[in-house]
Amino acid sequence: MAVAARHWRIGLTGCMASGKGEVVRLLEHLGLRVISLSDIVRREATKTGSAITRKQMQDIGNRLRREGGAGILGKMVRELIKSSEPASWVIDGIRNPAEVAELRKMPGFILVGIESDEKIILARMRQRGRSTDTVAEAELRTALAREWGHGEPEGGQQVGPTMALADFVIANNGSLSELEAGLDRVLKEIGAKHD
Repeated sequence: MAVAARHWRIGLTGCMASGKGEVVRLLEHLGLRVISLSDIVRREATKTGSAITRKQMQDIGNRLRREGGAGILGKMVRELIKSSEPASWVIDGIRNPAEVAELRKMPGFILVGIESDEKIILARMRQRGRSTDTVAEAELRTALAREWGHGEPEGGQQVGPTMALADFVIANNGSLSELEAGLDRVLKEIGAKHD
């Protein structure tokens, strides 16, 4: 894989189980620090003291956006990165165009979309077995549609419109080595444009 440049800010968007976590691991291996917008939502969700469902996570994220503005999670992450020591970062879990707008205020920010076919996403969700994934397929399909932005308010999850803002898109319908090759091509292109 290509060697990451200093002070890159690579944001990731895509549906749940599209492969963002694998891309995070690959970039972390290259020395990028990791931060996730979902971590902020998860921290808020743990305050409920009960088991957390995917719907609760989506509802809490939407509440935070409603209360603090659609870009609040992006703004919070941007401020955390700004207050830390200089480093390259991978920013996972970007799900709203307003979050992208906040993150684009950082020099060197690049948005990468990870896309996969729905049937592959559903199979991955069943395989990974997270507590938020252990529901009926109809519920998983509803969660995917909601995350994509169907029926959600502008300040809610809007993965579809966020993917449309991506500087690069990597298709992840094959093997891990194919995903790694796709990421390598993107990193080389980013390096050629931004180094």
